[in-house]
Amino acid sequence: MEYLVRAARITDIDRLVALCDEPLRALRAGDVASTLDAADLLRQLVFLPQATILVVELRKEIIGGAVLALRPSVRAGGFVGTVDLLVVDPRHDADPVTDVLIEEILRSAKNKGCVAVEASRPADPTERARWERLGFAAADPRIERRVIAERATARRT
Repeated sequence: MEYLVRAARITDIDRLVALCDEPLRALRAGDVASTLDAADLLRQLVFLPQATILVVELRKEIIGGAVLALRPSVRAGGFVGTVDLLVVDPRHDADPVTDVLIEEILRSAKNKGCVAVEASRPADPTERARWERLGFAAADPRIERRVIAERATARRT
């Protein structure tokens, strides 16, 4: 199947929130210190350079999406991209949709100067194996994949 991965538009947010109703339920329940609901927050992130929201389309229907948030990290030696959300419509095969989303997330992170991409460590072994197949490794309590080769240290003579 031919999937189209693209940057989300503000008009895509309601469909994206509908796809990830369960993961965002905690946000709506007031578990975070923000008065914004998930849809409002995602609408703001569409316009921010330190975040990337992607959607996957199949026959003009949004069937998946992901949010990549950037943060500086002294430990990592640069910016780290965090996969804050990744969702696939349960009526579709998660493997190829996840593959194209992660591929585009990695490309976006690299273009934005990230040295690594991290995500929450999945509890489900099948999902964890999917991330490992895509190059992510345990970096307790998360999983991580380097995006840019480590910088060479300068030698003093």
